[in-house]
Amino acid sequence: MTAASRFRRAAETKDIAAAEELFAPGIVFHSPVTFHPFVGRETVTALLEIVADTFEDFRYTDQIETGDVHCLIFRASINGRELEGIDLLRVGGDGLIEDFTVMIRPMSGLIPFAQAMGEKVQAAGLQTTSA
Repeated sequence: MTAASRFRRAAETKDIAAAEELFAPGIVFHSPVTFHPFVGRETVTALLEIVADTFEDFRYTDQIETGDVHCLIFRASINGRELEGIDLLRVGGDGLIEDFTVMIRPMSGLIPFAQAMGEKVQAAGLQTTSA
């Protein structure tokens, strides 16, 4: 089973500890709401715990894989607003996820997500590389 398939299963069951085992120590996480990335296994794990608590009705709908690049397509909602997105995972030679990019649309779902996440991320003390 690929790292992306294992990550998908962990995310769908909100098993963040299982997801953490798939992250390279220096994983780079590109958020849909910040310009600079979050870096490091502990930081990304804490961020995903917040995401799991913020999304409502989260589910993956499709999965595309080509070589070491994997695309997981999802749907969720926040405060009654539907959104869809993509988790773009790049896996290193060691089989661990080393780059993770999230894209979300439409803006009407992204804005309330960004607002909720901003407050929670700040309260958790998580910072991007520019902070």
